[in-house]
Amino acid sequence: MDTYLNSAKKEFKRYKMLGEKTFVQLKDEDLFWQYNKESNSIAMIVKHMLGNMLSRWTDFLTSDGEKPWRDRETEFENDIKSREELLNKWNVGWDCLFNTLDSIKEDDWQKDIYIRNERHSVVEAINRQLAHYPYHIGQIVFIGKMIVSKDWISPSIPKGKSEAFNDEKFGKP
Repeated sequence: MDTYLNSAKKEFKRYKMLGEKTFVQLKDEDLFWQYNKESNSIAMIVKHMLGNMLSRWTDFLTSDGEKPWRDRETEFENDIKSREELLNKWNVGWDCLFNTLDSIKEDDWQKDIYIRNERHSVVEAINRQLAHYPYHIGQIVFIGKMIVSKDWISPSIPKGKSEAFNDEKFGKP
């Protein structure tokens, strides 16, 4: 299971990096921009991810992943006040996730994990979040790309650069 866990951590880190490469391209006020009243700002998405991460990864092996103290509805209020506060929330959530993943022991893999009273294996619970967070990071990247427009620097393979990227990768031994 070490191979799986290392792979999952690598993917979580890759998506965290995509979000961070988006944040650095944005002005402070861009982090709070909403397309319309019904849409989420990047700050709201980060706040939601924090709530989810703290709920899912706190006492991961011993309590339901939907904690009674979580107030999901307030996660969608645009009340973060600064880039510093946003980045702090971002890092608190990721630290909780990685600390929990680092704490998983060999005999933990056989345990049942519950999320909203639904049973999951440890692998299923990790995979659930490995699908959830990239979904939101994709939203963050998309919002960032809309805001930055023509000056956007792709955090992955830039449009029109696939061939050069592949040539570089396949040109290595």
